[in-house]
Amino acid sequence: MPEPDYQTLSRDIQQLKDEQRRLREEQEHLRHQGNGSNGDHNGAKSDSEQKNTQKNHEGGNEQDKNGQPQKSQGDGQKEDGENESKEEPKPPLKERIRTFVRSHQKHLAIGAVAFVILCIAGIFLLLYLRSYESTDDAQVDGHLNAVSTRVMGTVQRVYVEDNQTVAAGQLLAELDPRDFETALAQAQANYASAEAQWKAENPNVPIVRTSNASDIATNQDSVEGARAGVVAAEQDYQARVASLRQAEANDTKAQRDLVRFHALVDKEEISHEQYDSYLAAAKTQAAGVVAAQAAADAAQKIIEQRRAQLSQVQARLKESQQNAPRNVAIRQASTEARQAAVLAARAQVDQATLNLSYTKIYAPAAGIVTSKSLEVGQRVEPGEQLLIVSQTGDIWITANFKETQLRKMRPGQSVDVSVDTFSKKYHGYVQSMPGATGARTSLLPPENATGNFVKVVQRLPVRIRLKDGENGDQLLRPGMSVEPKVWLK
Repeated sequence: MPEPDYQTLSRDIQQLKDEQRRLREEQEHLRHQGNGSNGDHNGAKSDSEQKNTQKNHEGGNEQDKNGQPQKSQGDGQKEDGENESKEEPKPPLKERIRTFVRSHQKHLAIGAVAFVILCIAGIFLLLYLRSYESTDDAQVDGHLNAVSTRVMGTVQRVYVEDNQTVAAGQLLAELDPRDFETALAQAQANYASAEAQWKAENPNVPIVRTSNASDIATNQDSVEGARAGVVAAEQDYQARVASLRQAEANDTKAQRDLVRFHALVDKEEISHEQYDSYLAAAKTQAAGVVAAQAAADAAQKIIEQRRAQLSQVQARLKESQQNAPRNVAIRQASTEARQAAVLAARAQVDQATLNLSYTKIYAPAAGIVTSKSLEVGQRVEPGEQLLIVSQTGDIWITANFKETQLRKMRPGQSVDVSVDTFSKKYHGYVQSMPGATGARTSLLPPENATGNFVKVVQRLPVRIRLKDGENGDQLLRPGMSVEPKVWLK
């Protein structure tokens, strides 16, 4: 049997209601005919009542047209004035059911079809209700970019007002730049001075290296000269010693000759004149020994002096060789210090340039200006919030679902979003699942380990992102109430 559509079902239900109303009217009409018409207030009986009374006297019972037993009156009345009535026994239940089915086949068929349709509709309704999760605890979220100043200054110009749409990078306000221009000029002067000092110090390193090489070479020559002087002094000393030996030999001979000639003088074999010449020669040779000895001693002293000079020159050479790299390192360190001063001055120039650029305040993103507290002439401090730019072009939905609703919810599932403000439905998808409940991330999270524990169904914020082009008109605003419906399949 083909399944009727909804219009046919509605028509059949209306026919069933009309048939039931018609049957009720017929029952009322038959009941009225069975009871008969009432007489006047004197209690006079109608002809039908008299007939029924006679039949009751005979002991027989009759039924009305509807098959219901009608009351009968006996010949005699009881003392309290009540009439006794008797009902005929009803047929068996199965026979009554068969009789009812035969007489209401059309109605029962319509009822069965309606029941089947209602069961199918109930199944589809149950499947539909289990195919999604929805909540009314949801709102539109977006980036609220707080604009603040990075330097202290006085507001000179303001170019925007509340609820004004701005583009990314648009100039919002300006601070008085004169103080920052002066600071920049001073930083540039310091940079020029440091750079000049560095340039003046930079050539000293090669100069020091050349000077060190020259000193080392000079000291090396001095060492060689001192060594040659020592050798010459030693050779002179050896010559002096040889002369001393020669003088001593001559003195020994002269002394011996003097002794021999003294004996001859005593014998008057030679003249006193000859003896005096030998005496003088002996004295001369003795004096020559003394002189030679003195010369040898002097030559030895000269050797010691030459050796001392050699030690001094060697010490100067060693000092030059050791101090040469140190002098170069000192000059290099001085040069690097000048270079660091140049870099520091350059950093000051850059900072002054940045501070000057901070006098112009730009929009960090495209959106709508709100919570503006900036006025001309106002003195602002670093970090002070001046206004907020609401990014209406980059929004999402934060839906706080109950934890029992997240059993089958996954990222990527389709979402229909109904906005309370507009009679429009937006389409999106589940972007990400939460990392914690809203109660746990609140300012004062509950502590279940203390006090009396009461189990409360927690809510978790699920992020829903609209599909591309859904918010092309950018009518949605952060904070609007929405009702998302997440399709689980």
